[in-house]
Amino acid sequence: MTHLLDTNICSAHMRRPGGLAHYFFQYSGRIAIPSVVLAELYAGAYKHPNSFRLLTLIADLLPEVAVLDFDSACAEQFGKSQGELWQKGIAVPVPDLMIASVALVHDLTLVTHNTADFCSIPSLRFDDWLRP
Repeated sequence: MTHLLDTNICSAHMRRPGGLAHYFFQYSGRIAIPSVVLAELYAGAYKHPNSFRLLTLIADLLPEVAVLDFDSACAEQFGKSQGELWQKGIAVPVPDLMIASVALVHDLTLVTHNTADFCSIPSLRFDDWLRP
């Protein structure tokens, strides 16, 4: 694995698969999503009036990515990162820090369009596949 996708990248890919297809081809077999992102995708699908369509899109996405669990190593990394950020007076939304922790534990580049929430996390590499 080389890249970990954030929820907004998965959502963009599900809305317009052609828009990010070249990245999915380029990194085929090396893309993962954390279980936290999968949970966010399911939550978005189940709150939507047309949940069946969105659940189908999620099912279509899953063969293209590996799912990495938020495990005890990720929990420790989360605590370490959050403690360091709190000491600096920086708050990062919990789901974003959980996602970043999975990327850090597995030494992956996080792919997100929400770079503002991730830029203060030490040692995190990130890229934005949606930037113009």
